[in-house]
Amino acid sequence: MMELHVERTIAAPPERVFDWLADPKSLKAAPPVFGAKLADGSSEPRKGAVRVVTGAGIWFEEEYTEYDPPRSYSYRILRSVPGFVHEGGTLTFSPVDAGAGTHVDWVTRYTHPLWSGGKAFEPVSSRLLRWSFRAVLDGCAKALEMS
Repeated sequence: MMELHVERTIAAPPERVFDWLADPKSLKAAPPVFGAKLADGSSEPRKGAVRVVTGAGIWFEEEYTEYDPPRSYSYRILRSVPGFVHEGGTLTFSPVDAGAGTHVDWVTRYTHPLWSGGKAFEPVSSRLLRWSFRAVLDGCAKALEMS
């Protein structure tokens, strides 16, 4: 099982950072993401809601498994291309600078089934996912720190 851990501090309050990152529409601000939406008829993210994310060489259907604004949310990939066996991911939001900033801690655990490259694909996917997570966090910082 691979564990990927990415952190970033963003100069915006936790409520704004949480809302931006939890909203599938915001993910399009990151270069690898072409589109993202809630797929279960939900009008906003919540525990049990399902989102679909499409990007450069990827497609994920994810369920929000925990939702505790503005502290954290967790998700699990239900289906994907390439294939993942996903143990889950969590984003945690901690206030810094007397609440004017937010430290985001993003952790995910996964592996690939044999038909999707198995362990041989993990070094490639970990680099791609780390780059993608950083691009999403950079997009969040750019959107919120400029406003």
